[in-house]
Amino acid sequence: MKKIIIIGGSKGIGKAITESLLKEHQVINISRTAPEFQHANLSHFSCDVLADELPEIEDADGLVYCPGSINLKPFNRLSIDDFRTDFEINVIGAVKCIQAYTKALTKSEAASIVLFSTVATKLGMPFHASIATAKSAVEGLTKSVAADLAPKIRVNAIAPTITDTELAAKFLRNERMIESTIQRHPLKKYLEPSEVAAMAEYLLSDVSKSISGQIFNLDCGIVSLKL
Repeated sequence: MKKIIIIGGSKGIGKAITESLLKEHQVINISRTAPEFQHANLSHFSCDVLADELPEIEDADGLVYCPGSINLKPFNRLSIDDFRTDFEINVIGAVKCIQAYTKALTKSEAASIVLFSTVATKLGMPFHASIATAKSAVEGLTKSVAADLAPKIRVNAIAPTITDTELAAKFLRNERMIESTIQRHPLKKYLEPSEVAAMAEYLLSDVSKSISGQIFNLDCGIVSLKL
């Protein structure tokens, strides 16, 4: 049984990852809100990772940083504060958590860190300037920290396309928008949180012990296929 720290494991993709891991692993969730479910393998710390001191954890086998943002505006309507806020949530929060728990992770024989990017770093998409900038930094962070922490700790990132979560609900709020989203993707679908959770679970597992410094596009074909 591994001990996995999940930052933001109460909602959305983080919740799906938490639920997928609980059957076989101990999960420590750190988020502002407690999960709506309980489990013998689940413990929770209420914490705003940007504002509060992180709880001390002596040892861990994995760290997943889930917090993100979808702040979509035309470039000329994005303020400097918009860019700063997205960078704080997506990058600075991840840096803070990695630095806080590196020592705990080094006690594991097979430690793994999973971060989150977006397909918008690969595609020039309108209204995505702020989030694409922040997530591009996450990808650079992934590769650099993977080099710094090798060979003891692996670091990878998942770059999903639109996923059916509360964060993305406004983009899937009616049948017309759902159909438009489906048709934009070559595989004629978008992601379910469980699909992203399965990739995270794989990257945390010993099956992926030879993989580090990689960005995995869960894109339903939108990045690499044109039909």
